[in-house]
Amino acid sequence: MKKEKNIKNLVIVESPAKAKTIQQYLGNEFIVKSSFGHIRDLAKSDLSVDIKNKFCPHYVIDVDKKKIVNELKKTSEEVSTVWLASDEDREGEAIAWHLSEALTLPKEKRKRIVFHEITKKAIEHAIQNPRDIDENLVNAQQARRILDRLVGYELSPILWKKIKSNLSAGRVQSVAVRLIVEREKEIQNFQSKTFFKVTGTFATDNKIFKAELDKKFDTEKEALEFLERCKTAIFSIESVETKPSKRSPSAPFTTSTLQQEASRKLGFSVAQTMVIAQRLYEAGYITYMRTDSVHLSDLAVETAEEVICDFYGKKYHQKREYSTKTKNAQEAHEAIRPTYINKLQIESDKNEQKLYELIWKRTVASQMADALLEKTMAKISISNRNEKFIAQGEVIKFDGFLKLYLESSDDEQENNQQDNEKTSNTILPPLQKGQNILSQQIAAVQRFSHHPPRYTEASLVKKLEELGIGRPSTYAPTISTIQKRDYVVKKDREGTLRQYVQLVLENTHINKETKTENTGAEKGKLFPTDLGIVVTDFLIKYFPDIMDYQFTANVEEEFDDIAIGKLDWVKMLEKFYFPFHKDVVKTIEESERSTGERALGIDPKTGKKIIARIGRFGPLVQLGEQNDKEKPIYAKMPKNLSIQSITLEEALRLFELPKLLGKYKNKDVIVNIGKFGPYVLYDGTFASIPKDEDPHTITLEKAIELIDAKNIATQSKIIQNFESEGIQLLNGRYGPYIAYNKKNYKIPKDKDPKFLTLDEIIQIIGEDYKKPTLVEVEEKTEASKNKKTTTKKAVASSVNKKTSSKSKKK
Repeated sequence: MKKEKNIKNLVIVESPAKAKTIQQYLGNEFIVKSSFGHIRDLAKSDLSVDIKNKFCPHYVIDVDKKKIVNELKKTSEEVSTVWLASDEDREGEAIAWHLSEALTLPKEKRKRIVFHEITKKAIEHAIQNPRDIDENLVNAQQARRILDRLVGYELSPILWKKIKSNLSAGRVQSVAVRLIVEREKEIQNFQSKTFFKVTGTFATDNKIFKAELDKKFDTEKEALEFLERCKTAIFSIESVETKPSKRSPSAPFTTSTLQQEASRKLGFSVAQTMVIAQRLYEAGYITYMRTDSVHLSDLAVETAEEVICDFYGKKYHQKREYSTKTKNAQEAHEAIRPTYINKLQIESDKNEQKLYELIWKRTVASQMADALLEKTMAKISISNRNEKFIAQGEVIKFDGFLKLYLESSDDEQENNQQDNEKTSNTILPPLQKGQNILSQQIAAVQRFSHHPPRYTEASLVKKLEELGIGRPSTYAPTISTIQKRDYVVKKDREGTLRQYVQLVLENTHINKETKTENTGAEKGKLFPTDLGIVVTDFLIKYFPDIMDYQFTANVEEEFDDIAIGKLDWVKMLEKFYFPFHKDVVKTIEESERSTGERALGIDPKTGKKIIARIGRFGPLVQLGEQNDKEKPIYAKMPKNLSIQSITLEEALRLFELPKLLGKYKNKDVIVNIGKFGPYVLYDGTFASIPKDEDPHTITLEKAIELIDAKNIATQSKIIQNFESEGIQLLNGRYGPYIAYNKKNYKIPKDKDPKFLTLDEIIQIIGEDYKKPTLVEVEEKTEASKNKKTTTKKAVASSVNKKTSSKSKKK
């Protein structure tokens, strides 16, 4: 290990992985250390923005970063130059500025360096071309951070008061949720229409081809009349048109296109893609992964040419320059590409290899020749009808870039069996104008119009980018945040069976058949929760500007203007904040409580009203109304139901729980639905009810079976339990371990966990162990007892209320 006192230069980057890679390229006069991301932020305890003093922010060093800052400060004092080498975007520039401020670096001692790839050449070039911290970029990041704090700090308390506690709102996240909510409402209001699509199978010179009728029929009667006329019709080629066409490769990846393509081709979530890309960048395999540029460096273009010519030949190469089409693209970065394009594969984990291969293929394909195609369209006339059949064919004359890569698309109906009869992208036999052809089969199949597709993570990123909302660094955090806050859920949805009619004309005979298909199946789609819908509706009503797409995009443009020095960040905040604050004051005074209440009907047994709404702990159904004589009865709504769609019958079933199934060893066995789904409660033990079991119909025998299985599993998990010390030895997925104070500790391989003494366990825990006082031991024991007692009492009370209510009815 080098002695730091002999080192003249300290290089500071964000991550340890990046530091390790860069250290390999620098000499003994340099030491590379990591700040582990941001070191300072606005204090969490209060607003931390002095609005009256030109929005002056109050930054504090994160508690878990104080040790790191102290170490960096100590090292910075021992060297002659500190090189701030954080990422080259606005966040990176802000990190460099915060480091300079926190380490109190004199201007003459600090140097700012940037690079978009971690290679020896790039690092050496950066060292030779340092610059100062770009105040405009810092101010753009600072304006975004302060504005987002102001919006969140002022909106969140309103949501707590008017809807539900612990809610939050954000300038970009709330608009993203709005997109998903509005799409869901479109879907709910969509009225599917039925029609009949006609396809024909024709033959000429013993060669078969298909064609589609240029008209769709609204009714079965119309389709049947058409087929009847076709029995005696003569079919002939009216025209044949052949023309060349070409397909060009897609531009190299930007952040958003990488997120979209990794989702389509690899099934990665947006956040997963960014985590893997970050690792590839820090290991020196790819260029910087937060960019909206499609530009490739001259060296990259030259290397791609060499690779293409070596692997495929000169005719497959076509030099291309791409220009960035994204409105308000940020600082001029390069596209995401391999740092060494001649490196086809990397030694890494499976997911990193997959993403690297995708980036490599896209980059190389972007410099390849067009694919040359020949498209043929033939019109087929019907002697006794005006409609025409259209046959289309496509032949690849030269595959070009398709030899390596083809971009996927958001084909939202790829699993929809409506369009499973493909009549294009096939090779047609030789056809001549005036030629008569034979019809082998003509089928009229009932189809249904389809609602607009729900967003996937990838298509939501695409939409946000189209609207100019957010930037490469914000897409993944935004999508993660709206899911963490339970405004949106990503899930699969099973389809439903649907019947359709098929009419087939063959050998002058028409056969009618009713078939069944699965429709509406969805995978990895984003659905708004009840909470997301209620919050969105409230914000649109009282804060139309904040929720307006164009307004949000305009704010992004203003951040861009700050970044290039065209706009003063304080003036921008003044323009935004004061009208917004007026809306906040007005909303606090005038708005009503919003719960998304929906009347479901009347309980046939009691005559009381049943409603669905958002409650203190989430969506619920309520029987009766609050008055002096009687309190309403509540039932938690399971995740598979929603305020928007729950029926009266489904609501009535929810009031059957919690339910006393019977006794087991003289103790109550209760079934209920909780936060994590249906469960059986017995003597403080919670046993989950499997998905294939209905909590409303589960038997006492099955419940006992689940309880016994849970107890056996719990006993086998616990190896030793030192309750007074708060220590447990447990069997885990990867072997035995020690659990203490919400942390896990590995047990040495030469130790048998069954025979470990308390002293040995404390030795393994080390500095983290703190001996509990007698009072703490008593409190822990009492708290454990109280927790079990409170839970049992709460459920028992609820059961008793329902039993009492049923008795009164009788």
